[in-house]
Amino acid sequence: QVQLVESGGGLVQPGGSLRLSCAASISTFNIYPMGWYRQAPGKEREFVAAFTTYGTTNYADSVKGRFTISRDNAKNTMYLQMNSLKPEDTALYYCNLPRDSIVYWGQGTQVTVSS
Repeated sequence: QVQLVESGGGLVQPGGSLRLSCAASISTFNIYPMGWYRQAPGKEREFVAAFTTYGTTNYADSVKGRFTISRDNAKNTMYLQMNSLKPEDTALYYCNLPRDSIVYWGQGTQVTVSS
């Protein structure tokens, strides 16, 4: 069983920044292709950013150049640095971890971009 806990969401003005965190309950989380997804009201959950199994990173076109995914293996924590936020980034952000044919999800953290 894997537990993921997101934090760091909040209300921010357009152009602002936030850093989301995802704490994992396993110590070898860095070998898994963890990622971030988001779901806006009335929309389907969509991919934001993720690590590959090789440790490289992928980003959705909508966030390239603005968001950065990273992880601290010593803290078992993954991050999503979000800069130049736009109102369309408003969503519930989830982290996930696929392992042994199961995809684990956190409970989500709300990001609201509004003036």
